[in-house]
Amino acid sequence: MTRARQLLLEHFDDEVREKLRVSDERSRHYLNRYERILMDLTRFELRDHADFLTDSSFKLKSYPVEGDIPLGLYELPRRTGEAHLYRLAHPLAEYVLVQAKDRALESAELTFEYRKHDGKVSVVEPFIGKSGHVNVSFFTVEALDQAEDYLICTGVTEQGEVLDEEVVQRLFSLPANVTQSVISAVDHPTLRTQTEERQAAIRCHISRRNAEFFEIEAEKLDAWAEDLKVGLEREIKEFDRQIREARKAADAALTLEEKLAGQKQIKAIEAERGKRRRALFDAQDEIDRRREQLINEIEGKLEQQITSHHLFAIRWHLR
Repeated sequence: MTRARQLLLEHFDDEVREKLRVSDERSRHYLNRYERILMDLTRFELRDHADFLTDSSFKLKSYPVEGDIPLGLYELPRRTGEAHLYRLAHPLAEYVLVQAKDRALESAELTFEYRKHDGKVSVVEPFIGKSGHVNVSFFTVEALDQAEDYLICTGVTEQGEVLDEEVVQRLFSLPANVTQSVISAVDHPTLRTQTEERQAAIRCHISRRNAEFFEIEAEKLDAWAEDLKVGLEREIKEFDRQIREARKAADAALTLEEKLAGQKQIKAIEAERGKRRRALFDAQDEIDRRREQLINEIEGKLEQQITSHHLFAIRWHLR
């Protein structure tokens, strides 16, 4: 892979090389981000069962759960031959995710420490020195026989400034201390309105996308119907041509035998043409049946089943 990358960069022009480098860096950035999230979550969930050696490796020293999970060194990505490859599909990672997702969380007060963060988060900087509330909920929409899950993050400052969803998500990338482990839940009207608006936007987006899906399926049906009808109509026109020629030949025949043979040929062609005409009517009926079936199927699937449940709420301070 390294050699192939070198060859590509050597033979492409500057503009293409720049795009390739940007794409490669972006891919590495996203991969590293999800690896980091998984490792951070693992560090918390396995804090009593593992020694964490680096940001990407740990040594599992005791079993957190029964199952086929070996002890020893884990790396993400694997760098040494004796280490186990740690990844999202690994049973240990699946256990970590289930534990985190199923945990009930009380409302709490958190202080985020921007100055202790190794890096710059521009969208968060305007809120340094401010406080507010954040609500996180889990939203599921089922439509067209598939379920889609969304994490809805809403936030507001004490002064009533609404936080963009990205700002809320970026807050949780900062170091934080639990100032107060349990606080009374706050039913903030702005957060409730934000959540409802976000849910409505998600449902509208899914409806528009499903409408496009319906349009595509309808176009496929129309194309199939058009091809079917054009093919049958072409065959019928060809039989009409053959009948005209057979009649001319019969009219030009000199003997009774030739005329009789010509009439038999015309009758046979007309019989085949009749079959094609009936097939055309049957095809139209089949098209109508399929269209009605498509409408009924889509109509039943377009009804959205939604579920939403609250995950947690916090009162936050950013300094």
